[in-house]
Amino acid sequence: MSYEVSDFNKEVVEQSHTVPVLVDFWAEWCGPCKMLGPVIESLAERHRDRWKLVKVNTETHTDIARQYGIQGIPNVKMFVDGEVRDEFTGALPEPMIEQWLRKALPSPRAKQLEEALRLLETGDRDASRKMLEDVLAAEPDNEQAAVCLARTWLDDDPGRSLDLLRTIEPGTEYHDSAVVLRTIAELFLHLDTPERLEDAPVRPVYINAIEHLRREEYDLALQRFIEVLEKNRSYDDDGARRSCVAIFGMLGEDHPTTRQYRRAFSNALYA
Repeated sequence: MSYEVSDFNKEVVEQSHTVPVLVDFWAEWCGPCKMLGPVIESLAERHRDRWKLVKVNTETHTDIARQYGIQGIPNVKMFVDGEVRDEFTGALPEPMIEQWLRKALPSPRAKQLEEALRLLETGDRDASRKMLEDVLAAEPDNEQAAVCLARTWLDDDPGRSLDLLRTIEPGTEYHDSAVVLRTIAELFLHLDTPERLEDAPVRPVYINAIEHLRREEYDLALQRFIEVLEKNRSYDDDGARRSCVAIFGMLGEDHPTTRQYRRAFSNALYA
């Protein structure tokens, strides 16, 4: 089967609005290209229901290579909706390419996931949860769905949130979000057994901060956590610092509350 391109705009750019298109930029003189080519072609046959392969000889199609900034080959780009979604250069082994594909390819349930996120943002947690559970059942490795589903369980069952987040490892796209949610879930679990926290003068303040956080009273929560940070930095294994970082991470750096309390947090941290 020939995968060589004849009309790049039609076969790649336009086609990628219907199905993801993987483009392998190569040349006859390139040894690594000859190693990578059969691997990519084998994967294309195996996953022909998920994406399409097109090969571009950079010696023949110099204008296309120049347009897409090809400086080293083999170069592999994934086109989705007319744009380059992700890429890599060099002859990677098949397991690494499979891993890259899992990240580069849009989820077949992307629209369902998008709707679940919309429902979650509008406060329809139950409907969002049901939709996210369906996505995760179909795609157990979908980290975005796992993180979003964990959010829906934070109040009702923080332990379940932690279970959903355990498999998300450092270096993955949603690891930072998972760290934020893990921290908050662990804080909420303290409210079930506050007596297990170290008996110290700051304990009531720390518990009060968590209560404010659970009620989404972020300003008050940050005030209390910063108070703990000033009085007993090491309490609950540096819990006040981790809690502030989690709140900032959840709200985002541009949120007014984050901007308001960043300086007080830094002052307490480095006092």
